[in-house]
Amino acid sequence: MGDAVQQFFAVKAKIAAAEREAGREAGTVTLVAVSKTFDAADISPVIEAGQRVFGENRVQEAQGKWPAMKGAFPDIELHLIGPLQSNKAREAVALFDVIETVDREKIAAELAREIARQGHAPKLYVQVNTGSEPQKAGIEPREAVAFVARCRDVHGFAIEGLMCIPPADENPGPHFALLEKLGKEAGVAKLSMGMSGDYETAIAFGATSVRVGSAIFGGR
Repeated sequence: MGDAVQQFFAVKAKIAAAEREAGREAGTVTLVAVSKTFDAADISPVIEAGQRVFGENRVQEAQGKWPAMKGAFPDIELHLIGPLQSNKAREAVALFDVIETVDREKIAAELAREIARQGHAPKLYVQVNTGSEPQKAGIEPREAVAFVARCRDVHGFAIEGLMCIPPADENPGPHFALLEKLGKEAGVAKLSMGMSGDYETAIAFGATSVRVGSAIFGGR
């Protein structure tokens, strides 16, 4: 059994323990295995071990490796977890099952056009910039609830959830708590939060999915 597979099972065990610790039902947290920068040879053993939900940061990179793997394993669910440029909306709608990084009107409008054109609707999350970091994607927290409402009312989206990436140098707990509060206010069911270093904390704050890369695949 390769390192990635062993680490995958270790992460699954830690998720199960964190669910129990938080008094949550087993299996309520989805593991999104972040496979960016890794190729099919690295990812395939983890698929063979049973993982079916994966996250990619870049549309172009995902296009190079996932169509063949999705052809071999049709039940794979592919998440876009990196910033989406409007000129990549067509490819993103065609390839991804979930787009977690809707964060501005221009992207929402572009996605609405492509979904109507292709007749294929990925599940959509709104990314919130909980730390209000100027260099980071995501809508400002104070605008998030109104933006979710606009996505529903203007573009006809059923927004599934919210996503955040807390500042690297801050305690993630308050950011997870903020996202959970905004999720309730916006009336969404899902919260994508928590990465390799803090996913157990995120589960305690109500994460429904965690995005784990290096703890499974190792450093890039």
